[in-house]
Amino acid sequence: MKREKGFTLLELLVVIVILSLIAALVIPKITGRVDEAKIDTTKIQLKELKRTLEMYKLDNGMYPTTEQGLKALVEKPKIPPEPRKWKQYLDSLPKDAWGNDFIYISPAEKHPFELKSKGPDGELGTEDDISVWED
Repeated sequence: MKREKGFTLLELLVVIVILSLIAALVIPKITGRVDEAKIDTTKIQLKELKRTLEMYKLDNGMYPTTEQGLKALVEKPKIPPEPRKWKQYLDSLPKDAWGNDFIYISPAEKHPFELKSKGPDGELGTEDDISVWED
């Protein structure tokens, strides 16, 4: 009699267990890198927004107020104080890596303005918030 070639159920289970162990080791490392990349991307966006706000101040002698917000970088504010030498600084407002709007407050307590992201959890005032003033 000829014996048919194929895999036994035991062999298939061993392969599945080995693949599961490899996935359990690799997937967290990959997803950890994605989270790190999102945080780094958001920090870069914050620095670029800070530079744009500095240009706004150089042109107009002041930062946009909290009420005017970051929108003042895209369209001329109609809320006083109106900037004297306004120009369009951005085509559109960026969002952080998680799709949330950046938080802008001016004036702030320790700095001329506060610019931050809510971070990965999307909640303001938690430990994972990312500020432009942090290293």
